[in-house]
Amino acid sequence: MDSDSNPPLEEAYEMLLSKTRTSNEQSGFDDDQLLVVEMTELPVISVSHLAESDEGRREECKSEIAKASQEWGFFQIVNHGISNDVFSGLRVEQEKIFKQPFEKKSRENKFFNFSADRYRWGAPTATCIRQLSWSEAFHIPLTDILGSNESNTFSSTIEDFATQVSILAKTFADILAEKMGQKCSFFQENCLPSSCYIRLNRYPPCPLPSEVHGLMPHTDTAFITILNQDHVGGLQILKDGKWIAVKPNPDALVIIIGDLFQAWSNGVYKSLEHRVVTNPKLERFSMAYFFCPSDDTVIESCTENSEYRNFSFGEYRQEVRDDVQKLGYKIGLPKFLIRRGAT
Repeated sequence: MDSDSNPPLEEAYEMLLSKTRTSNEQSGFDDDQLLVVEMTELPVISVSHLAESDEGRREECKSEIAKASQEWGFFQIVNHGISNDVFSGLRVEQEKIFKQPFEKKSRENKFFNFSADRYRWGAPTATCIRQLSWSEAFHIPLTDILGSNESNTFSSTIEDFATQVSILAKTFADILAEKMGQKCSFFQENCLPSSCYIRLNRYPPCPLPSEVHGLMPHTDTAFITILNQDHVGGLQILKDGKWIAVKPNPDALVIIIGDLFQAWSNGVYKSLEHRVVTNPKLERFSMAYFFCPSDDTVIESCTENSEYRNFSFGEYRQEVRDDVQKLGYKIGLPKFLIRRGAT
């Protein structure tokens, strides 16, 4: 990719990186953080079984989805019905939009119908090297894509992907609710296209792969994230105190359980911390769809004796923004725990 298309990450981070080298400040990774268990393939579930006439096979597939959400908070799906042509088209369009000169990406983009704030890069709130992110991204609300008057290959390709993964996300949400004994219309009523969004990610080659994250450790805020990643790899999840490298599967989509589902299920479904590590030679692309409610939607546990207090999605998002601004990182759900027995 042309050098003038890359965000000025080295220049922006030069001061923090210099501080690290001159003061012997700890690098972005603790020694134990560098210890990664062998590359692992997440649970793989063929979701074509959900459409079978055999009720036993359908229920078995639903149980696999619930089990993976409880034990891992991550799983992969295959035979999902989205063609390889869609993913090939996505890659072409992603490269096209990221190949634009940096100065053009960071301004309003009339061709792609994006305002300037849709493009983000690096970690502007970082206060130390461990909070740096060697990446750039476009955050695109579905309202920018669905029903747009723009007629171009980019919009139509993203709309095709968004339409299909929206159906998958709602299907998984309903299955997970059913397995909690909840026959409800909550997700149908609250997680609408107007509140969901897509993030296009690019991780440029990084000259300091042992010092800087591609994306710093975090949990996802949404109910569900559906991730399409390329063959390069770099996604790692923190499970049982160990970082596990996720082996890329070109035929699979990665499903990630987010904070809202952990709170809604009262901790039954797990929102695991994960990160992206950098690569010194290869760039990495991914695309994530976030299944979210509107800001005024109240998140409350579907079971009694909840560990978490009720909160609106807007309140949660604001708390996350405030923490990132003040601290450089997200705290998330721990701030919403009910302190039982407190006086």
